[in-house]
Amino acid sequence: MENDIYLTAEGAGRLKAELEELKGSARDALAKRLRAAIQMGDLSENADYHKAKEDQGFLEGRIQELEFTLRNAIIVEEGSVARNMVSVGTRVTVQEEDFPAETYHLVGAKEADPRNGKVSYESPIGRALLDHRVGEVVEAETPGGKIKLKILKIE
Repeated sequence: MENDIYLTAEGAGRLKAELEELKGSARDALAKRLRAAIQMGDLSENADYHKAKEDQGFLEGRIQELEFTLRNAIIVEEGSVARNMVSVGTRVTVQEEDFPAETYHLVGAKEADPRNGKVSYESPIGRALLDHRVGEVVEAETPGGKIKLKILKIE
């Protein structure tokens, strides 16, 4: 599980859409920028050309990263996830002491978005919750210190 790339079906769809966009209209727009910069002449002092070449390197690097991720990803289907234990793809509701309950969606690192409740299974909270059941109390070592979370619900 350490080197595996996990994606939810939703996350894989977003990455595929991004890849399609980058390989299509983003590449076309960049090619036009490069052609326009080349037509200005003297490439050694042409800032537009150098910036467009730099952008092209980033674009092609991102395309390669997305292709690798999608080719090697393990897609976690929503219906295939066991609901009796926390695993990648589950939504888990937890409560820390007297604070209000919070719900996290455990996802792979490529999809993590903590502000929107998507927590990587590799994060301190994700690692603490993984493979535990409703009613259990887990301890997570976070940058802010140790916290105890009670698992209230797994969906």
